Amino acid sequence: MEGVESMGYEKPSPIQELAIPIIMEGKDLIACAQTGTGKTAAFLLPLLHRILGEKPRTDTIKALIIAPTRELAVQIDQQLEGFAYFSGVSSLAVYGGGSGADFEAEKRALVGGAEVIVATPGRLISHLNLGYVKFDQLNCLILDEADRMLDMGFLPDLQKILSRLPKNRQTLMFSATMPREIRALAKKELNNHEEINLAVSKPAANVLQAAYPVFEQQKIPLIQNLITGKDLPLVLIFASTKSGVKEIEKALKSLKMNVKAIHSDLEQEQRAEVMNQFKSRQIQILVATDIVSRGIDVDDISLVINYNVPGDAEDYVHRVGRTARAAKSGLAITFINDMEYSKFKRIEALIESTVIKLPLPAAIGEGPSLEQLERKSSRSFRPGFRGKPSNGRGGAGKRR
Repeated sequence: MEGVESMGYEKPSPIQELAIPIIMEGKDLIACAQTGTGKTAAFLLPLLHRILGEKPRTDTIKALIIAPTRELAVQIDQQLEGFAYFSGVSSLAVYGGGSGADFEAEKRALVGGAEVIVATPGRLISHLNLGYVKFDQLNCLILDEADRMLDMGFLPDLQKILSRLPKNRQTLMFSATMPREIRALAKKELNNHEEINLAVSKPAANVLQAAYPVFEQQKIPLIQNLITGKDLPLVLIFASTKSGVKEIEKALKSLKMNVKAIHSDLEQEQRAEVMNQFKSRQIQILVATDIVSRGIDVDDISLVINYNVPGDAEDYVHRVGRTARAAKSGLAITFINDMEYSKFKRIEALIESTVIKLPLPAAIGEGPSLEQLERKSSRSFRPGFRGKPSNGRGGAGKRR
């Protein structure tokens, strides 16, 4: 309870209120809830409750939490450390991208025993293949962002990990969406499970969404116009490719804006440092690919900008979910050029809402009309097209 109080929790969110009693009863669960609703605490709190109630406590692995990205694994581990600060529950985050020394430190902790392991699939497989990881005392498995893991091709790794775990365990699956593949995995791995389904695939109601029809060359000036002189402590900009992220960072730095980028070319230590600087407001603007769209948990992100319309409509929900977290309000703006209008129409169909289209500020000049976007997108649209990268027109939005 001291940990809960120190983390600033006063009342449960809907997903916490529904999930915690089910988990405490020891039942398997599949929970579908949009990002930013507090589902991490929904599984961490009852997990800690169970561990603290064990007599006697032993230094063995009791729970495994699997997440798709290192950013999300780190975020979960940080929340776990906060909740467990006064309890002495031991945990370890296991993820790729670190040094050989990091791998050895993970090995020592896995062999010596940490009560909760938070891991990405690939890194955990690396340790499992060496034969020293023992899961014989494990009684709880949690799959977080399960849909994302399947999207990223982790199903074979997950199957290999699951084959090493005790059959007699509690299994919890948390997902933002519920595609057919997730239901098949749940049917195979869960026993007589309960199901929670909250507002699938829709941004939180307190996110104000808007879009600007733009020509590609207007995007950087529009960012400058939207941010300069405004009270926006933290701004998150999403681009579709890491080359685009680098170009946006370079362009905004040339305008003397306080910006840094995070992408897969950075070493893990560099990425962690950039994220820490963003959290502590040493930098105002973070430019990123979707690698952080589900793994970033930063308070007071007041503006999210989609520099490119995401190719997968589901990714839009996760990007937008980086603002307006924990009942706060926020603003999400998407730039739409003539190559991206059809993708944005699919997003509107998914969220069952028409996003307001704003005219460009006078200083930026006139952008394309909706009629122009509709006409061009209808010429380039192919039935069945799923928004795979296509060649954009120059600048930071160019696909490579």
